[in-house]
Amino acid sequence: MEILTSTVIKHTGSSYLVTNLPAWNPVRCSVRGRLRLKGSDTTNPIAVGDIVDYEPSGDGEGTIVRIHPRKNYIIRKSTNLSRQSHIIASNLDMVFLIVTVDLPEFKQAFTDRFLVTCEAYRVPVTIVFNKCDICTGELRELLDYYIALYRGAGYETLELSAKGGINIDELRERCNGKISLFSGLSGVGKSTIIKTLDPGIEVKTGNISEYHNQGKHTTTFYEMHPLSSGGFIIDTPGIRGFGLVEIEREELSHYFREMLPILEKCRFSPCTHTHEPGCAVKEAVESGQISEERYLSYLGMLEEEGKYR
Repeated sequence: MEILTSTVIKHTGSSYLVTNLPAWNPVRCSVRGRLRLKGSDTTNPIAVGDIVDYEPSGDGEGTIVRIHPRKNYIIRKSTNLSRQSHIIASNLDMVFLIVTVDLPEFKQAFTDRFLVTCEAYRVPVTIVFNKCDICTGELRELLDYYIALYRGAGYETLELSAKGGINIDELRERCNGKISLFSGLSGVGKSTIIKTLDPGIEVKTGNISEYHNQGKHTTTFYEMHPLSSGGFIIDTPGIRGFGLVEIEREELSHYFREMLPILEKCRFSPCTHTHEPGCAVKEAVESGQISEERYLSYLGMLEEEGKYR
């Protein structure tokens, strides 16, 4: 029995496309039933980016028989109540979290939850502020504020305008030779960025819904694309919410980069950094070493996680 190893490049819900990267020769595969049971705590036991073994069939297709261990992945609570979580993508060299300060407005709760997940599952991440060309006056001040906030927390940021061509070459260079995930809220311009990076990639683009000031879903499936300039990018459907998965309350502070160097200075261990005397984190917030906005975001996650226990 011949067994081949490949990377999952597309998940359509009922089947998968795989290829032996860096070659691009997609093969359609189904899944052997017992593999679904192993992933019963997620809506998708197999994700784009997974390395799998498959058994070729005589009709040019195949059956996936094994999933290799993942080096990392991005996971969130699923909107499907019959399962616990959903894996967005795996085995990533970089995540580009696409955000905007307007159209749609910046959502700090979403951003911070996404960043915590990147820290927890060892995924490098860069925050890309798209549509910077429309940021003038108060919007420019808001953009500068958020850039300073996240750089102060230890994150790389990149200003971008897909339509204006600002820093597209730099983003293309950062993708070269890597498997990169593009993710973000609906309407932030992921599909437009991908089309600008490589016009040969076929992705749908949409407009902002004026009623909700939110984006319309334009990408339907999770899919990897080869860049003509080198590297591979994974496009995902726009996300409207992001819940944390498998992160214990007492560990949450370890996934805030700016808190991590300070934690050992707390008088008590473990410390929730909420009410304990001699808490170094609270002192750092009071002194301005840690931003109050990020601390409040931490408290919000702590409260949210407590509701599910």
